[in-house]
Amino acid sequence: MNKRSLALALGAVFFASLAAAQGGADRRRSGYQDMGPALQKMQDDDTANPAMLFVQAGEALWKQKVGAADKACADCHTTASMKGVAARYPAIPAGADKPVDLEGRINLCRTTQQKAEPLRPESDDLLQLTAWVALQSRGDPIAPPDDPRMAAVRAEGERLFTERQGQLNLSCAACHDANAGKKLGGATIPQGHPTGYPLYRLEWQTLGSLKRRLRNCLIGMRAEPYDYNAPEYVALEAYLMERARGMTMDAPAVRP
Repeated sequence: MNKRSLALALGAVFFASLAAAQGGADRRRSGYQDMGPALQKMQDDDTANPAMLFVQAGEALWKQKVGAADKACADCHTTASMKGVAARYPAIPAGADKPVDLEGRINLCRTTQQKAEPLRPESDDLLQLTAWVALQSRGDPIAPPDDPRMAAVRAEGERLFTERQGQLNLSCAACHDANAGKKLGGATIPQGHPTGYPLYRLEWQTLGSLKRRLRNCLIGMRAEPYDYNAPEYVALEAYLMERARGMTMDAPAVRP
């Protein structure tokens, strides 16, 4: 069995187990489905979705020449070539030996192709570029790469997701698996699927990455958050994307 066949077989086993655990039905729900009609309408209308302001700025950055190479993203990549890209990260880029998330891939292009400084985590420029790229995958199914090297990364992400930590002795799974759909402080606990990132969160009053949301959860558990560039976030994101495989991308989304 070659590596691709092995990866596909492992994926089939994963989803067969998931279906069995859910009684044969896919009961996964995105955060969009847990929102009220008013917020759903805000997300659905590009003229009302505040995340689209970041997309517009990101499109301008996409065409802007930067760095010692004096190159723009658009000099190498067409808009059409970005379709589906956000739906398959984190991934291990060609010639690399470790995975990066979408933000990391953008910074890798900056440093290697544009000869520019990497953008700071959660900086406006990085969020804007990520939002523009993510928009090109809106409506596409989440499709993590069939790369056997990612298996260990996803396994580490699953361990982190289910491991209890912090002063409250909680895990991500304690909320988003065991108590999803219940109420916490009047809000519905979501299943925690990463279908809409980067997204505009009303609580933040700005756009934020999945990494920011993971940090918020760690802080909420009274655990020590990882550094923004820590591999633990990439592992968690890889596991969450596998957990959401086949669900529809709705980035850039709106959430409460």
